[in-house]
Amino acid sequence: MTDPALRRTPKKLAKAAKTAEAKPTAANAAQPILLSGGNPQIAKGYGDALVQAYIAAMPGWKSDVGRRLDALITRVVPGVHKAVKWNSPFYGVEGQGWFLNIHCFTKYIKVAFFRGALLNPVPPEKSKHKDVRYFHIHEGDQLDEAQFAAWVKQASQLPGEKM
Repeated sequence: MTDPALRRTPKKLAKAAKTAEAKPTAANAAQPILLSGGNPQIAKGYGDALVQAYIAAMPGWKSDVGRRLDALITRVVPGVHKAVKWNSPFYGVEGQGWFLNIHCFTKYIKVAFFRGALLNPVPPEKSKHKDVRYFHIHEGDQLDEAQFAAWVKQASQLPGEKM
């Protein structure tokens, strides 16, 4: 009788190799996958731990900026609720909804203020959605922490997106 492993066709061998590659190992399970633009792929869920995992996985200079943004948001909005949805950290207030999220792109970090058109002054980047405004942070930019904190405070006091 022939060994079953010897009867595998090239097609079956390729399928077995592909299946073996897809299985997570201890080495690759610890490192999140970076999606297009270097955006970390983090499991969807609620809580600070997932947001911190996202921030830690942000590539290069973006991780340091992510930590600063998270610290500012947490300081300005005590008790802020955090989640990762659609591979982006969300920040919100219980009973009011989500007021902002962060997303990595190749050359910048995008902060989306869901009711940004109502902020004073209005964040500089427009959206195809009339209420949403963006703030982009590029490598080497000097973050005006006072202005960012003012936007966060204002945004947190407005009705947000459903939690």
